[in-house]
Amino acid sequence: MASRGHQFSTHDLTPAEFRKLGYQTVDMLTAFYEDVETRPVFPAKSEQAVEALFDEPLPERGQNPETILREWETKILPNATHNTSPRYFGYVMGSGTMMGTLAEALAAAVNMNTGGWKPAPAATEVERTVLSWLAELIGYDPDCGGLLTSGGTMANFVAILTALRNTAEYDTTAGGLQSPTRTGRYTLYMADHEGHSSIFRVADMLNLGRDAVRLVPSHDDLTMDTDALETLLDADIENGDIPFCVIGQVGSINVSAIDPLPDIARICDERGLWFHADGACGAVGAMLPELATKYEGLDRADSITLDPHKWLYVPYECGAILVREPDRLRRSFDMEAPYLHGTLPTAYEGHDFYQHGPQMSRGFRALKVWMSLKHYGVQGYRDLLRQNIECAHHLDTLVRREPDLAAIQEPNLYIYSFRYVPTDLGTIESLTAEQQDALDTYLDTLNQKITDAIQESGLAFFGTSAIHGRTVLRFSICSHRTTLTDIEDVVRAIQNAGVALDRADRPTLARTYPVFAREE
Repeated sequence: MASRGHQFSTHDLTPAEFRKLGYQTVDMLTAFYEDVETRPVFPAKSEQAVEALFDEPLPERGQNPETILREWETKILPNATHNTSPRYFGYVMGSGTMMGTLAEALAAAVNMNTGGWKPAPAATEVERTVLSWLAELIGYDPDCGGLLTSGGTMANFVAILTALRNTAEYDTTAGGLQSPTRTGRYTLYMADHEGHSSIFRVADMLNLGRDAVRLVPSHDDLTMDTDALETLLDADIENGDIPFCVIGQVGSINVSAIDPLPDIARICDERGLWFHADGACGAVGAMLPELATKYEGLDRADSITLDPHKWLYVPYECGAILVREPDRLRRSFDMEAPYLHGTLPTAYEGHDFYQHGPQMSRGFRALKVWMSLKHYGVQGYRDLLRQNIECAHHLDTLVRREPDLAAIQEPNLYIYSFRYVPTDLGTIESLTAEQQDALDTYLDTLNQKITDAIQESGLAFFGTSAIHGRTVLRFSICSHRTTLTDIEDVVRAIQNAGVALDRADRPTLARTYPVFAREE
């Protein structure tokens, strides 16, 4: 029998202590946002250096809360990569809304698990509202099903598992992929250049195997060639494979390409295939009336991935999957356990998200989306998206104007790729195959070195990617804080770094290939 001779303690802060720390936290956040435009975007420190800061023993006794809080300023901030900066152009990361920051604290306070309705009535209904709003925002049926996820990979996983469960000729829920009658392989299809790598991860997770992902040839603008898609489908069916899903890109990862969605929808309708639109990067652009023709056919998708933590700027993490027919999600993820529900019906039951997706334990992700949408409104978001698109077009104008920059795409949405090419190297003609290969390799290395130099400087953060096998500078302009001046400053820095690096490295190339000697 437990002794009642001692008093239990929650070890919680007192209201006064919490209020004091809360005010300090808000002051720190305010100072952070005040300086967000001038902070170094990248800390440029090695893994070993950052690791050493956090190499400490597990605390045996509790520490002073104010001391712990100050470590955010002394240890975290100086070693953070600031995707909140207006000059953060890496990967595809939104810049974080201020309302989202407040929402995250409020969501943590109530600590609701949105896996089920009963432990999270308000959170569940906020998420259902957010999903309906997101659908309405992009012209999709607001009565669709869906859920919020950690990001695009998990949203694609939910979509493609749902596609498989709802198109297979037998019950894959009970028996898995092993069919008593069919021996063919399930296959899915995406564009060969701009299809997202997460689809291979999903194929891994579903144990379909990466070879099940068929790569469809693309047009010169890097959109899917749907004639080639039909040819590939026919060939796979002839070989005994079982096509079940086609993925269309809606704002691709390197050039913001949007695949021919109406043609993909038609092919899927005719062949009984699932049409999944991977709009993690670009689907929310459908809210802009002037882009309506680009997004034609999106409403015909069976499912759509979009990431609020990308082009809606909400803080990490938050992806979303929308499914046109809600029952198909339930059919894919339905499960029961006696501890999840009582044995008698009550008035206190509702939508259980664990019945519609892979997670039983789910955070209150929806609050930051709900609060941000209410704060900006549709018109506010349209203004911000237009600013990003204007920045991408301005970048394209600079690239085409400057003789040492090379355009490789037309501007689409907000992701734009180009190359730095020293002016004299861009005008050399009649090279041998060996010389051309040497030049391409040199320019690949030069563009990577420029990227690394800019990152290390702290001025900006962008990355490289590969287009047609060549290294390119890739800008993802999805910060609501970016201005045209930010674009101009970073382009100027690229040119300055390019000149300095080329001057240092060119002599080595020219010793082997004199045709590439610098013109001083």
